[in-house]
Amino acid sequence: MKMSDSLDSIASPNESSFEYVTNLIVGLAFLGTTLVAGKRMASSKSQGGAETTVVTAFYTLILLTASLRSIWFLIPNSILEPSYTPSAVMAFSSESPRWFGAFLSEAILSFGSLCLFSIFILILVYWADILKKYFYPGARRSKPMITFLAIVSTLVGIEVINSICFLTGRYSTEGTILVNSILLSVVSVVCVFEISIFSHRFRTVLKTLGAINQVSTESQVKRIVWITVTGNAFFITRAILEVMFAGNLLYYWHQNGNVDKIFTHEYWDTYMLLKFGSEFAILCLMLYILKSRFSTNSAAGVSPDTEGTTNKGDYAPIPDRDEEAINKPMLV
Repeated sequence: MKMSDSLDSIASPNESSFEYVTNLIVGLAFLGTTLVAGKRMASSKSQGGAETTVVTAFYTLILLTASLRSIWFLIPNSILEPSYTPSAVMAFSSESPRWFGAFLSEAILSFGSLCLFSIFILILVYWADILKKYFYPGARRSKPMITFLAIVSTLVGIEVINSICFLTGRYSTEGTILVNSILLSVVSVVCVFEISIFSHRFRTVLKTLGAINQVSTESQVKRIVWITVTGNAFFITRAILEVMFAGNLLYYWHQNGNVDKIFTHEYWDTYMLLKFGSEFAILCLMLYILKSRFSTNSAAGVSPDTEGTTNKGDYAPIPDRDEEAINKPMLV
């Protein structure tokens, strides 16, 4: 028996051996990311301290994202869904005995996306909190984690409503996919806008504080630039991808009453590779940025909580009131 015949026997009815192998490779790549993030999370958690607590939260989100993606890719598609490409499946339909599998597959996919986007939402929440202190010193500052949880809860609420609409027969899995695509495109555009504004303001604050206190903030500025460039590259790509995808879904649904024609293997494979390839890249970059942050501190003999406050030559230490702006942006 040829290897292709063996693969075809365990793949979905319309899943090619190439698609099966690609899913396996991508799933293993995300599994490797899961293991790295888990090891880093355990190490960070053991250190304690306010800053490492937030860093642990970032590693936790990376771990959740990568693990959910690996589960989604490594579970054979034939177990959950009737076909490799999405098809219109109604809940509790006798014509679709695998409707729950399709629903579960979409739920795993959606929750993984929320965990991924939450990484940058957490970054933006902390940046906004610190910038508020310097640009609006008299304004009341809410706790960043409360704000973060409120935003994420809203996104989870939208997904819950989307699931309820599917389960109550408002629309099929095609409608669920459309809602998720629109939601992710909107969040991507907002993230690009917020990252660009906050990044510019933060670099201005850091350079000003560095000049006043005669302390170099070059490493912090470079790290923010890294986050800005990689974050915007990811979200711009994701926004374009999701907008085009949602637009095509609406067009074909309006023209034909269904979207069967849009979900060809070529179209779906391209969408999958661009979407999850960019996700894997951004997770690896975030792991690199986090590792680089602590490796630099360790090599210099400076603890994460005191970076930027150590005397350098004849320079004076940064006053306590400025430590937050120097250190907290570098939590990531």
